Amino acid sequence: MITVTDSAKKQALRLMEDDNKEGYFIRVGVEGGGCSGLMYQLTFDNEDKEGDREFFDNDIRVVVDKKSYLYLIGTILDFSGGLNGKGFIFKNPNADRTCGCGESFAV
Repeated sequence: MITVTDSAKKQALRLMEDDNKEGYFIRVGVEGGGCSGLMYQLTFDNEDKEGDREFFDNDIRVVVDKKSYLYLIGTILDFSGGLNGKGFIFKNPNADRTCGCGESFAV
């Protein structure tokens, strides 16, 4: 399960509306790279792919590819608009360590 906070929901809906992406959903994933070995991906998508896992939380549809699912179980998707940085934040209980910027992790 991927949990979506109220602030992440609000920002995602605003971005999708601004980009005329009605009917899209949040796609999250993991790919190799970054200073810790794995990097988070977040995009807006409107096409399902074979093997996708689908979650609904806080009235938001979140889709995760089969490979990334194992790395993201239990993750909370949040959004911070503070002075120290602005963007989506992944709070991942599976990460053993993360980089300083929060964009990559290791398990």
